[in-house]
Amino acid sequence: MADEKQKMEPMFLPEVEQNPKPCSFTDSIRMMQASGGEYPQIWHMFAYLPGATAHLARFTQEVLRGPGPFSPGLRELIAAYTSKRNHCLF
Repeated sequence: MADEKQKMEPMFLPEVEQNPKPCSFTDSIRMMQASGGEYPQIWHMFAYLPGATAHLARFTQEVLRGPGPFSPGLRELIAAYTSKRNHCLF
């Protein structure tokens, strides 16, 4: 069971998924799709409204990799554990 891979479900907002704007998230999505890899579905929202979601991307990077009492690796581990507990791909 530990090796069982969780299948990502399609987004609930297909118009968001189907209308990305040119940005690094769109590039990342296309690369992952071409390789058959999975990626966080929130990337579609970032690609759909890159100007409106840029602050969220910066916030996430700062929380995970900015200065703090825990190493970036430990913060990533906490985020992965929390995602798993919430049945969410990390």
